[in-house]
Amino acid sequence: MSTDFKKFTLAELRKKAKEIGIRSVTTFKKAELVQILTEVEAKQQGKEEEKLEQNMEQEKPQKTEPEQKEKSQPKTKKKLVKKPQPKLEKVEQKEEPKIEQKAEKTINKEKIVPKKTDYKKQQYKIEDRKEVQKVINKESNENNKEIKKEVHRDKPAKTVPSDFQDLNSGEIAYGVLEVLPDGFGFIRCANYLPGEDDVYVSPSQIRRFNLKTGDLIIGNIRVPKENEKFRALLYVQSVNGDSPANAAKRPNFEDLTPIFPDERVRLETISSEYSTRLIDFVAPIGKGQRGMIVAPPKAGKTTLLKKIANAITKNHPDSHLIVLLIDERPEEVTDIRRSINGDNVEVIYSTFDELPEHHKRVSEMVLARAKRMVEQKKDLYILLDSITRLARAYNLTIPPSGRTLSGGLDPAALHMPKKFFGAARNIEEGGSLTILATALVETGSKMDEVVFEEFKGTGNMELVLDRKLSEKRIFPAIDIAKSGTRRDDLLYTKEEMEAIYRLRKASSNMRSDEVTESILKVFVKSKNNTDFFNTINNNLLDKYR
Repeated sequence: MSTDFKKFTLAELRKKAKEIGIRSVTTFKKAELVQILTEVEAKQQGKEEEKLEQNMEQEKPQKTEPEQKEKSQPKTKKKLVKKPQPKLEKVEQKEEPKIEQKAEKTINKEKIVPKKTDYKKQQYKIEDRKEVQKVINKESNENNKEIKKEVHRDKPAKTVPSDFQDLNSGEIAYGVLEVLPDGFGFIRCANYLPGEDDVYVSPSQIRRFNLKTGDLIIGNIRVPKENEKFRALLYVQSVNGDSPANAAKRPNFEDLTPIFPDERVRLETISSEYSTRLIDFVAPIGKGQRGMIVAPPKAGKTTLLKKIANAITKNHPDSHLIVLLIDERPEEVTDIRRSINGDNVEVIYSTFDELPEHHKRVSEMVLARAKRMVEQKKDLYILLDSITRLARAYNLTIPPSGRTLSGGLDPAALHMPKKFFGAARNIEEGGSLTILATALVETGSKMDEVVFEEFKGTGNMELVLDRKLSEKRIFPAIDIAKSGTRRDDLLYTKEEMEAIYRLRKASSNMRSDEVTESILKVFVKSKNNTDFFNTINNNLLDKYR
């Protein structure tokens, strides 16, 4: 009786097909499986009928032969019982046909069984061939490895493969990497912004060496192909001045431990440079300081930034300095670039005639560059002019949040400027990021006042410039009473702490311009700050003990 496979479910049909030995049953449809199974069942029934007929034909002669022999030799059977030797012959004669019968049955079975398992046998043959091929390939690979080892013993080791040498154009890529959201990146050359000389970096290279936005990449450029818009990076030589292997193991900036600045940054250079000497005295700067220079218009903030930058490059030549100018005048950019000297100095700018998106992109690239350097335990200084204009740029570029502060400022616009300013920190594991940013006040804009008030409590150092002093042409126009540093006890020496304590107590009832004028008169007479502190302590010792 043939089974009706149409009543079976698809899972039952697949199970049945697997039992028969059909491979890849999931690729067949239900109708195809029904057709295959019915054909296979019909073949099996035909083969079983043939097998029964063959067995019937073979069993008939097997039964008659021993009976004929027994009938032909009935008398000898009794005689053979008495004699042992003929009995063995008879036993042998009886056993021979049985063995022959068994052999014939096994032969018949061997002939019939493969017909049932045609699919399985084909599968075994294919698997056997694959195993044999694997063994052959394995032996050939081992032989090839041995030959290569012998060849490499004779030849010197190559640092660069021959394929890379053929693809190497001989040009060197040098710039800051910007990783795009799609996974690939570009090495930016001029001012951290897109240009014609940018070099393409593949996603595989970025993943392999754990490259991030802001990494300084040096590498070889591949020979360009036809219709390629950008040149491509062949291989990386160094990342931030270190090997690519070490750069891949660096920690993330967010995982580092921030602490208070405890290492002094001396700005004093020569005795006639009163601006930096006064900053060292009033508001000392440490590595990892987050300082804000509060300045009204025409108070001399740009000149003060130039003097601070030159003092850092002179006293700390190994440290890296970035001057970031946002929404500034082009002539001031040129003046700052020419006035600051040093090997590790970068002046990154975005003038006021650029789009707000330009300001935003430049600041984000500078922040990423700073983080990458701190991750490698380096000291970095950023002088930002100004954080107020940076907040204005973000206020124009972000999507509106639906809330507005006084002056038309969106609260969401302050997130990225705070992230930039908050990145300044001293790292316990090593390295530091020092940011000195200027904030504009008394401009007549309510937005500027709101920005200043938002950033007022975020810094740990404030240097306030007084417009009245600048109008009297008293420079540096620093308001000593309002300026200061948090936890300055970690930066001052014992003698300096005593001097600043006595001076602030003595000048508490004086006007700001009078205090600054009197201190500048003492500065002129002293050779350096040490001499100045001794003078203050000796003159005010009896009055303020």
